[in-house]
Amino acid sequence: MSHDAFVFAPPATVSVPVVGQSVRFPVHRIYCVGRNYEEHAKEMGFTGREPPFFFLKPADSLVVVADGSTGTMPYPSLTANLHHEIELVVAIGKGGKNIKAADALQHIYGYAVGLDMTRRDLQNEMKKLGRPWCIGKAFDHSAPIGPITPLAKAGDVDKAEISLQVNGTDRQRSNVSKLIWNIAETIEHLSAGWELQPGDLIYTGTPEGVAAVVKGDVLTGEVAGLGQLKVQIN
Repeated sequence: MSHDAFVFAPPATVSVPVVGQSVRFPVHRIYCVGRNYEEHAKEMGFTGREPPFFFLKPADSLVVVADGSTGTMPYPSLTANLHHEIELVVAIGKGGKNIKAADALQHIYGYAVGLDMTRRDLQNEMKKLGRPWCIGKAFDHSAPIGPITPLAKAGDVDKAEISLQVNGTDRQRSNVSKLIWNIAETIEHLSAGWELQPGDLIYTGTPEGVAAVVKGDVLTGEVAGLGQLKVQIN
């Protein structure tokens, strides 16, 4: 359909580069899992293994960072407490609904390193009021992401170390094996509530150590086998 068929030109498809390929991964939706590492749940004031819950970010909230480069994220409005959350991101290549954990792997295209940036003060305010906290999570530029590594090249992601440094100092360091709901279980739960589509991204949760960043800070996130994600706050 030509642009003449629309009131104005539709936005370009948001996409992420793929390691070792010239073609890109087109993004459909961004799902995020809340409180999916026990120690992070504790630091947020919760304990135990609760059923997984999900929130979404707009596809165009991605800050796509090419391999070997440093991306930039503007410090967002309305907040004085911008937090980092390093996450393993799962890229869905085959859609489906009510996917069983045992079958989940065949729906995965690959993995990436992501940051779920959070306006923590706004999120906490909304929580207290019992209101949705989209303003704390789903704002512009809130989802930096590195290139997607195809499944076959990703190694044993289920046991990969995950870490974040700010200006060269460790802030978060854990292992993907410590997920409360592992990747396959997350896909099972998520696909019971939404029909997953090729192009969906799942930010799988962050380990403990979340904290504030300020303008000028350089964040370096890593999941073993998936390379680094480097972002400067401007």
